Amino acid sequence: QERLVESGGGLVQPGGSLRLSCRASGFTLDEYSIGWFRQSPGKEREGVSSISSSDGTTDYADSVKGRFTISKDTVTNTVYLQMNSLKPEDTAVYYCAARPLEIVLWNVKEVYDYWGQGTQVTVSS
Repeated sequence: QERLVESGGGLVQPGGSLRLSCRASGFTLDEYSIGWFRQSPGKEREGVSSISSSDGTTDYADSVKGRFTISKDTVTNTVYLQMNSLKPEDTAVYYCAARPLEIVLWNVKEVYDYWGQGTQVTVSS
C-alpha cells in the first residue's frame, strides 16, 4: 500500500531552521517524483518544492528560493525539505505528495496521486 509520512514540523522563531522528512512506502523514489506543498488557513494549497524521480531536477516556488533545499535519499526512500531563514509567512501545514515520473508539471496538486497527512510548521516569536 502506497503511503507517505511527514515529520519534522514544529514551532521555530523567525530566522530559524527546520528539516522536514517525507518517508515513502509501497513505491520507490525511482518511480515517483515528490513535491512539497503547504496550506495555511483560508488559503489554497500551494506548491513549495519538488524533486524529480528521473534525474533529481529540483524546483522551488519564488517565495522560498534561496532559503529552502529539497533532497532525497533513495536508500531510505525519504525526501527532505531543509528550511532556513524561516519567516512568519512560512507558517502552514506542510504536505508531501507523489506524482508519476512522466509528469513534469510540479506545482499543480491535481497531478499528484498520493499525499501524506501533513505536518504543522509555525514560525513565531
